[in-house]
Amino acid sequence: MSFETDLAHALDRTTDALEPELGTFLNGAVERGRSRRRRRTAAVLAGAGACCAVLAVAGLVLPAALAGSHSAGEREMPMAAPRTTITDAQMIQAVEATFPGGRFSQETGQSNNPSDPSGGYVANGGLVLDDGHGAAYVGVSAQRLKLPLEDGDGLSCSARPRPAGDTCKVSELPSSAALPGGALVMTEQTAAGHPAGPDTAHRWTVTVTLKSTGAQLQMVQWNSTGGGSGSEVPKPTRSGPPLSDQQAVAALTGATWAPILASLG
Repeated sequence: MSFETDLAHALDRTTDALEPELGTFLNGAVERGRSRRRRRTAAVLAGAGACCAVLAVAGLVLPAALAGSHSAGEREMPMAAPRTTITDAQMIQAVEATFPGGRFSQETGQSNNPSDPSGGYVANGGLVLDDGHGAAYVGVSAQRLKLPLEDGDGLSCSARPRPAGDTCKVSELPSSAALPGGALVMTEQTAAGHPAGPDTAHRWTVTVTLKSTGAQLQMVQWNSTGGGSGSEVPKPTRSGPPLSDQQAVAALTGATWAPILASLG
C-alpha cells in the first residue's frame, strides 16, 4: 500500500481500526480509524506530509485516537451529515491560517458531501509545514457525530491499553459564546515505535468535540515529514510539534476554525 493511500485512509478516519503498534504504523496502524462508512478510495491526500507514512494508516490519523481493534464495550460513534459543504480548499486555507508565517508544501485535502453519505462526511486538509524549527506534517479533519455523545472518538481514553510512554488525557471546556454548551478535548501523544528513543518520531493529536452539536475537529501534528518504507520507523525532523496541546486547542476553538465548526453543525 502506497504512502499516499495510507495517508488518505488516515485523514479520512473511516476504515477499520487497527492495533496501534507503531511498528505496524507503516503497515497499517492508525488513529482511531473505525469503519463508519464506505470510504472513497481516491488518494485525496496524496503527497501530504510523509510523516503520516508512519501511520501507514489504513484507518485514520486524523478523528480518532490511535485505536486498536474494537475493545469489549467500545461503541462506534456514528457520523451525522454536516450542515453545509466544507471544501478541501477551505480546510487547507484554515490549516495555513493556523500557522501564520510558515512555509507550506505538499498540500492536499478532501471535501465532505452532506447530501451523500457514500461520498463522505469527513473533510480534511494536510500539509508539510516549515516554521523555521524543522519541517513537520500537520493535518486537520472535520466531522460531526450524532447526538447524544457517548464514549468513543475523541471522548474517552479508556477504550484500550496504551504502550508505555504514550499518553492520553480528556478534559472539558466551559460553555461560552464561541463554544455554546462547552466542548470535550482529547489530547494524545504516540510514538512511531516502541520502545521510543531519541530518534523516534512522535504524533500529537488534539480532538475537540462540541457537546451541543457533535461537531468535531481533530488536529494531528508530527515531528517528522515521514521516513522510510516497510518496517522502517520515521526519524524526527524537530524536537516537538509546531503547536503545544494548549495552542492547538486554542487554534481549533478560535476564529480561524469557527466557520468550519459552524458548517459542521
